[in-house]
Amino acid sequence: MLYLTENDQQQLLNMREVIDEVAESLKAFSEGKTETPLRYSIPFNEDNRYLVMPALSDALKIVGLKTVTFAPKNPEKGKSTISGSVILSDYETGETLSVLDGGYLTKIRTGAISGVATKYLSREDASALCVIGAGEQAEGLIAAVLAVRKINTIHFASRTTEKAERLAKQTKDLYDVNVEVFEDANQAIEGTDIVVTATNSSTPVFDRTLDPGVHLNAVGSFKPDMQELPTESMMVANKIVVESTEAAMEETGDLKIPEQEGVLTQDMLHAELGDIVAGRKQGRTDEKEVTLFKSVGLAIVDIVVANYFYKKAQK
Repeated sequence: MLYLTENDQQQLLNMREVIDEVAESLKAFSEGKTETPLRYSIPFNEDNRYLVMPALSDALKIVGLKTVTFAPKNPEKGKSTISGSVILSDYETGETLSVLDGGYLTKIRTGAISGVATKYLSREDASALCVIGAGEQAEGLIAAVLAVRKINTIHFASRTTEKAERLAKQTKDLYDVNVEVFEDANQAIEGTDIVVTATNSSTPVFDRTLDPGVHLNAVGSFKPDMQELPTESMMVANKIVVESTEAAMEETGDLKIPEQEGVLTQDMLHAELGDIVAGRKQGRTDEKEVTLFKSVGLAIVDIVVANYFYKKAQK
């Protein structure tokens, strides 16, 4: 059995390769070629959550299990908000092939899914990115967006300005892009082509209208009572895309709260991302369209990414 730490995965990572693997897993999911039950969430110690997510695919010949703990107060203790592990099993024998650090894998998986969405839904000439939230997930999202679009300017905003400044400096050093930090998320969005929200907020992190041509990746809200986006964003979006219609309508307040308010129905969702990858549904078709991708994560994607790291390690 092989154990792959965060450092091991960093050494093996090629984000463009992961984005391609993730696209295929999303396509398989939307074609009904996977078994991906809704994740089981157990609360503990007040705000914390323990998430259990099995998944398999006979078509892809993979099987595995992801467990994650979400502890929003951990940064105050100098620890990561998300931790856990992914267990990859042999499809033929069921034996454990590898155990992978789940915190880093989640960051890469989250970024790669939004990378796929950005590839199909953002304008090809997009050059300015806005990142709202300065936690660990933002790092993977930035890497993925820059893997599919030629970004030269990035705006940052966070409830903690110091964290945004730290991430901005890290990003500038790593990618040689222009960076600017804003205290107001509404101002940070202005003039950008792609917006990413990756926060733990339970209330909307901005309240401005999305400009024509903007693409938004929203990844922070993962509970029914968490609404990271204003309801109005759902109303102005020409296309709302998700990984899984069932999971998105069940798990995230970004969709459930507008549904309860009577302004959003399941029928208003444009497509699952896998259907766009497969060509069954169209991605962006107009330079002026406002496109919105709401991500809640899929365990089958985690298992595919785990398999990617395992195969590269074997080589």
